Amino acid sequence: MDRLGRRSVYYDKQFSLKFVYCNKQCYIRVKNETMDSLFDRQIEYLTDVPMSFTRRMMDVIDWDSRLVIIRGPKGVGKSTLMQQYILKNYEPMDRKVLYCSADTAYFASHTLIETASEFVKHGGRHLFLDEIHKYGNWSREVKEIHDLYKGLRVVLSGSSLLHINDGQSDLSRRADVYDMPGLSFREYLWFKTGNETEPVSLAELLARPNDLCLKVRGICRPLEYFSDYLSSGYYPFSFEKKKTYRKLIENVTNYIIESELTECRGVSIANVRKIKGMLQVISSMLPYLVDMSKLSKSVSIDRVTLLKYLKYLDEAKLIRCLYTELDKITDLQKPEKILMDNTNLLYTFSMKEPEIGTVRETFFCNQLSSAGHVVEYGGMKTGDFRIDGQNVIEVGGAGKDYSQIDDDDIGNAALAVDNIEVANGKKIPLWAFGFLY
Repeated sequence: MDRLGRRSVYYDKQFSLKFVYCNKQCYIRVKNETMDSLFDRQIEYLTDVPMSFTRRMMDVIDWDSRLVIIRGPKGVGKSTLMQQYILKNYEPMDRKVLYCSADTAYFASHTLIETASEFVKHGGRHLFLDEIHKYGNWSREVKEIHDLYKGLRVVLSGSSLLHINDGQSDLSRRADVYDMPGLSFREYLWFKTGNETEPVSLAELLARPNDLCLKVRGICRPLEYFSDYLSSGYYPFSFEKKKTYRKLIENVTNYIIESELTECRGVSIANVRKIKGMLQVISSMLPYLVDMSKLSKSVSIDRVTLLKYLKYLDEAKLIRCLYTELDKITDLQKPEKILMDNTNLLYTFSMKEPEIGTVRETFFCNQLSSAGHVVEYGGMKTGDFRIDGQNVIEVGGAGKDYSQIDDDDIGNAALAVDNIEVANGKKIPLWAFGFLY
């Protein structure tokens, strides 16, 4: 113990804390973690961040907004995106920007409010908080930060969609929220070939599909890469961890089911194994109407509970529930069709090679939804899917025709056809719908 006049200082090395002995009765704890340590960690985070490839979200997000929330499943590249933005827009030692992760030991003894306050006092302007869902009551403190520090811009990211969805209600009218999906087929090709093709709008694709098809054909043969993308190209970590890719997807899914569903949605621990089994059943289903009685029986979960669980799995981006008229659905209404959220999940959980029809429809719905379009099940007489309440699109193989599309919808109809490279009228290659974002 060092003598400092009437006070003594004691350092607890185990917890990196400093205690000042004031008198015979008490010690005052003084935090020994400074802003310097956070900036030192930021340097470590930003070291070796790849800059040759950036996601489309970089140009979509309004980074000047006072509060931004980036939601998305674990592994889609949210942390990398934030770090790339800092590297592109700030000098290496600029202390007006700070990136830190809420799941570090630092936040076991420091609050978000305290960190933001110290950052602003030292001239901070742009605060990035990653893995925000790991911090309890994060939304309340972020709300206070937003109200206190008018000149501070805050960017949050979280991998737990359920935690983020729950906390977001406290920040209504304050936050700009962005959903970050996995790689589009366009982004996957860019990463694989090194050649970037600009995304197209759905209207452009439907009106002039061969403008895109011929441009892509000038760069590569898209069908050469398409099957690999469908099985293992949706999550960016596939490029680094190819051998353990599906195991990592299983680990992320298990965490969502075992931890997030039980904690955030009150799912019974006894039903965790059944939910995992249900994902295998859904992955093996043919792309036809859902038989709820059969599904309920196969996983031994009663109908009402099953409908709740389907809603939770959809919210967590593990499955996709489709309805015929979204504006008329009610709570616990039976979905007309159930698909996995993306084809990589489909290949991971299917006990055998997935049905090709299921693969095609899963890809189509994922890419359209990820691009911001509303996808509804078309019904038995109006084509597979209705997009944004207007366009009807039938998905299938090279022999697909308009026979399943109602006469009233022919004018707004198109075919998304697998195994073709160029369009023939409104018969558009299925892979081309992967260029919407």
